[in-house]
Formats: sequence, structure tokens, C-alpha cells
Amino acid sequence: MAINFAQFIKNLKSLFVANAPELLITLVVIVIFHFIIRVFTKKLTRLIISKVSKKEGISAEKEKRITTINAIFTRIAFILLWGIGIVMILGELDINIAPILTGLGIIGLAVSFGAQTLVKDTIAGIFMLIEDQIRVGDVAVINGTGGMVEAINLRTTVLRNLEGTVHIFPNGSINTLSNKTKDWSACVLDISIAYKEDPEKVIEIMRKVDEDLRADKEFSQLILEPMEIFGLDKFAESSMVIRARIKTQPLKQWTIARQYRLRLKKALDENDIEIPFPHLSVHFGEASELFKLLLNKEERKG
Repeated sequence: MAINFAQFIKNLKSLFVANAPELLITLVVIVIFHFIIRVFTKKLTRLIISKVSKKEGISAEKEKRITTINAIFTRIAFILLWGIGIVMILGELDINIAPILTGLGIIGLAVSFGAQTLVKDTIAGIFMLIEDQIRVGDVAVINGTGGMVEAINLRTTVLRNLEGTVHIFPNGSINTLSNKTKDWSACVLDISIAYKEDPEKVIEIMRKVDEDLRADKEFSQLILEPMEIFGLDKFAESSMVIRARIKTQPLKQWTIARQYRLRLKKALDENDIEIPFPHLSVHFGEASELFKLLLNKEERKG
């Protein structure tokens, strides 16, 4: 065994000497391509950041996402480059690479079966970053669970809900994703009023409250557009429902909705507009009027 190993080393040295020019050229070409890939990806990253910044402004999170994607594709390019280079070097040394490739294929197949979930999660994470589906700081609902996005990794996405509970989702297992704060948000308001009230009058009050809210310096910067009032939306069991919407800055829809409801309640009270509550009215026939139920003293005592 010692003699065979010594002979192998001797033969390997002679191959290196005989093929030194070809090996040197191959190695230089690989190093040059490595340098070109590094420079190209860095310049491409700076160009993308610059274009995005000029077009719509760029946040630290956007820049981080672009840099992360660049790093992923750079590593993949390096792995492919050096893998091809090693195969070329082994071929120039007259080493039969077929058994090596077969062995690597078997190992790769075994690893792929064992790491299917990991690969699936990583690929899903890459597409989430590329497509900009959610960002850190967004409020999202993932697989029916809502919360604020605390981290987006290649393998997992992390949410924290109002109670402080942290939910960790493998990216490959995300079936449904709803982003509540992408670019802009909105609060949808269903305002219930009694059937005896005039809906048009209530709509006028709602518009006035919206104007006052937008005139308030504390809240004016949070509201993007005047309120959209869609009109009388439905007849409920004991009320009429008027639906409206206010577009806001991301994450500010809840603040605006609470403030609007507070001001609207005061405005409705000032105008003697009834906000309904569950009650029952009894009628006898279509033309009958409401009646009062009177009890005599004896019945009341009883």
C-alpha cells in the first residue's frame, strides 16, 4: 500500500509538471472570472439601489433586501465557477472523473432527500425577497395568523402579535400571505344608524368629521386621501349600515379609525342621531302604529 501510494504521488507530480502550463492557464482564467463576477455583482447592486432611490426613494430595509439577493446569487455563481474549474483541472491531470462525479451524484441525491424541506424553505425565501412580498415592520397575516414582521430570513419568517407572542413560519410552508401595510393602508368603517334617521344627513356629518380630522395637524400627515363614502351598504336587523374607507400611511389605519369613531360619536350625539342597539318593535299589520302596553295597578302589583 505504501509503495502504491508513493507511486501515485510520483505520477501525480509528473502530471503536474507535464501539464503545468495548461493548469496555470485554467487557474488564471478561473481567478479572472471570479474577480469579474465579484466586480459585476457589486456594480449591479449599486446601480439597482441608485435607480430605486431616484424613482421612489430607498429605505434601509430595501437596501438590505437588494444586498441579500445579490449575495445569494454571487455565492451560487462562485460555486458553479469553481466546480467547473475543478472538473477541468482533474481532466487535464488525466484523472478519471467519472467515478468522482458518480459518487458526488449519489451523495448529492442522498443529501437532497434528507434536506428537501430545507431546500424548499430556502427557495421560497429567495422568491419572497425577490418579489418583495413583505418587509420587516409590515403587519401581515400568514396562514391565518396575524402580527408584525420582525424578521425575514432565507429559511423562516418571524411574526410577533399584539400579545408579544412570536410565531415562526418556515418559508416553504407559507400557503397564504396577506400584507396589511404594503405601500398604503386603509380603515374600513361600517357606521350603523337607526332606521328613523336620514342617511343623507348622516353622510354629511361623516364628511364634516373627516374634513375636521384632516385639518388636525396631528393626523393630517397620516391620511392620504379624503374619505370615500360608498353609501348605504346594507339593512341590518335593527340598523342601516353606511360603509366608508379612509386611506392612510402604512400601519396608521388603526390610529385613524379610533380617532374618527371618537369624533363621529360626538358629532352624532350633537345632532341627535341615534346609534342603534338591539331592541324589538311590535306592529299589528302594515298600517298599524306602535302601541304602548299599559298595565293597571292590580296587574302591576301581581
